Amino acid sequence: MKTLFSLIFLVGCLALARAHTYHMGACPIVEPMQGFQINRFLGIWYVIQKTSTASKCITYNYTRGEEPGEYVITQDSDHPVLGLTPLKHEYHYTGELTVPEPSTPARMQVRFPLSVAGSASHVIFSTDYDNYAGIFTCQKLGFAHRQSATILSRRRELDKEYVDQLRQKLSLFGVDPYDLSIISQTGCPHGNNTLDINVDPSTFTAESLGNAVRKAGEKIGDGVQWVANASSKVYHKIAGSEEKGTTKPEENTRGAITRGYETNEVEWIP
Repeated sequence: MKTLFSLIFLVGCLALARAHTYHMGACPIVEPMQGFQINRFLGIWYVIQKTSTASKCITYNYTRGEEPGEYVITQDSDHPVLGLTPLKHEYHYTGELTVPEPSTPARMQVRFPLSVAGSASHVIFSTDYDNYAGIFTCQKLGFAHRQSATILSRRRELDKEYVDQLRQKLSLFGVDPYDLSIISQTGCPHGNNTLDINVDPSTFTAESLGNAVRKAGEKIGDGVQWVANASSKVYHKIAGSEEKGTTKPEENTRGAITRGYETNEVEWIP
């Protein structure tokens, strides 16, 4: 029930959340930072400003992937639609990062599981690793593109001096800094949430879908078995003879079957 509730909300949330602006023509040319050191950049960053979004408590966590040259970005946030409800929740969205040109590690490609248009550029145009960072992403859409800029901080607040520097650089690249929304980092949930929504590259794999079908089949099978057992008991009671089973009494009780049903959740649903 919890996973189904999450899915329903996810569909509604994705329709309303933007975090991008759309423009005609090619993506702006945003130069990647020179001498970028990915090892120093990894870890948790707090989002201070981000293009056109009502989400709050957004963080980015950059970690290493399974293969050399592959990295993972996990975006955690308090979603605006769920924020209108009394539910304590966190939304986790995980994408895969690659470095097409090892000589330019600050120019990456990112792919998120719900992006039907494919991968997008992910450029780190400025950072001092310890205080601030500036990110620009862009995705081609035929004769148009959608873009997003993000200002990051190692802490929940960032000095205005750093914010102004990053916004000025965006302006020089032809990116309008006034498209950025200020992200609140106060009153953020941490653990013990009523609802956790997780979307990552394994969410919609064939294996996940297969497991969901298998588990659904097991639930149906459990229900059929319970009906058969119950019918058999009613028949023997009417006939005046109790059926002597070879299994333990608890195994054919509704409580035991219900417990098995509840622990057999469809885990792949976000």
